[in-house]
Amino acid sequence: MTTTTFSSRAQTREELSRTTFDLLVIGGGILGTSVAWMAAQAGLRVAMVDAGDFAGATSSASSKLVHGGLRYLQTGNLKLVAENHRERRALAADIAPHLVKPLDFVVPIYKDGPHGAAKMGAGVFLYSALSAFGDGVGRVVTPRQALARVPSLRREGLRAAAVYGDHQMNDSRVAIMTVRAAVEAGAVVLNHAEVVGLRFDRGLVCGADLRADGAEFGVNARLVLNATGPWVDVLRRMEDAGAAPSIRLSKGAHVVMRRPDHWKAALTTPIDRYRVSFAIPWEDHLLLGTTDEEYTGDPAAVRATDADVTQILDEAGMAVEGLRREDVTYTFAGLRVLPGGPGQVTAAKRETVVTRGKGGMLSVAGGKWTTYRHIGKVVLRTLGRLLGGDDLAAILPAVPLPGLASPDAVAMRLWTDREPGVRMDPLVARHLATHYGAIAFDLARLIREDPALGERIHPGGPDIWAQVVYARDHEWAVTVDDVVRRRTTLTVRGLDTSEIRTRIGEELHETA
Repeated sequence: MTTTTFSSRAQTREELSRTTFDLLVIGGGILGTSVAWMAAQAGLRVAMVDAGDFAGATSSASSKLVHGGLRYLQTGNLKLVAENHRERRALAADIAPHLVKPLDFVVPIYKDGPHGAAKMGAGVFLYSALSAFGDGVGRVVTPRQALARVPSLRREGLRAAAVYGDHQMNDSRVAIMTVRAAVEAGAVVLNHAEVVGLRFDRGLVCGADLRADGAEFGVNARLVLNATGPWVDVLRRMEDAGAAPSIRLSKGAHVVMRRPDHWKAALTTPIDRYRVSFAIPWEDHLLLGTTDEEYTGDPAAVRATDADVTQILDEAGMAVEGLRREDVTYTFAGLRVLPGGPGQVTAAKRETVVTRGKGGMLSVAGGKWTTYRHIGKVVLRTLGRLLGGDDLAAILPAVPLPGLASPDAVAMRLWTDREPGVRMDPLVARHLATHYGAIAFDLARLIREDPALGERIHPGGPDIWAQVVYARDHEWAVTVDDVVRRRTTLTVRGLDTSEIRTRIGEELHETA
């Protein structure tokens, strides 16, 4: 594996302030990290900054799916489903098979449900056909076969179920690995760096002024990309005080809860003709959601309300038995960035929009994890035209994310003592293998040097102290939330106690 040199934050601030970049990406979420990765691979000098943590907002508040979008079939958007499937298969097979894993989905068909067995059977067959049957053939199964996959499935009124294949991932881990890939390709990145103003040269945006770690400094660039998600219009108004709103926001809330039994598949439950509710086994828990409602408040204040939790549990309860509010370990909410316009947000197109302001700044909004590489290439083509006329995306190979390896092989090597001096609990080994891939061996080396780092952070979960040290030194973790929410699974599992948060804070400040 290629050894990556990680600069200190002071060194990074210095490099940002003394270099003139081809591209400054403002925003380190789905879109920003993808464009930074693609642009660096294409040979551009790239800088990327974010006011918070990388993927710290909406990009780590997804449904954790890499999927074709079964519900888009209902609106007849076959082209979109096929495009999603192509990217999904590429991520699962070539780009991140160590982070993206296959998962079967069951669609229960009830006596009083909005869809019949014939319609659902045809739908999942077409869905799998659009994926060239790469995950098998979508089909209808009996109630008994459905219950074998999802033991908690509500039996009353269950006539049949449809089954199809998709994939899932940990969005925070995919984001961090993408940032690392961008750095390995030459990008300079800094999180927790707030843009306080844009720089102009003869009326054109030529960089930004930032504040980070109590210091203020400037970054100069030939072109600036605004990829700030829900805050895209805030930055557009820095460029042009009279800029009209370009987006609207839809809130999607989720619930994470303990699950009493082992699920072999996820559930996609039709709520009405167009909406579905997901119940997905994830990180040894159950992930439920999502909502879809217009949001007009402060993006930084978005959260899952009691009403959201009630709605999600009620909708999940249409198909899942035994859900209890006291089993909820975590709730979260994110914001979908949708094109501005009239009508309900549920009917708005899920598309990516690229615009250019009067000062020359590019703004990009929209997007989803499944197609984030494709979106990065689309934006890169626009950048190429503006920077010199070349189609930069045309030269990019399919480069995998760091850590590419078989999780099974990595886990086996870690827990059978094939990694010299380290023998892990099988659950811990499996956890590291599926969240880091081959980079898990870097954590094993930390444990060899300091065996205490192999201890679990909390006995109720598989995260270990080596992850905290590695997050601090190699994954840009600055705050306790960076670690407990996005570099580990502590918050998801409800294990981020005040004592643990205090100790992690002490680790983070050791080298600050």
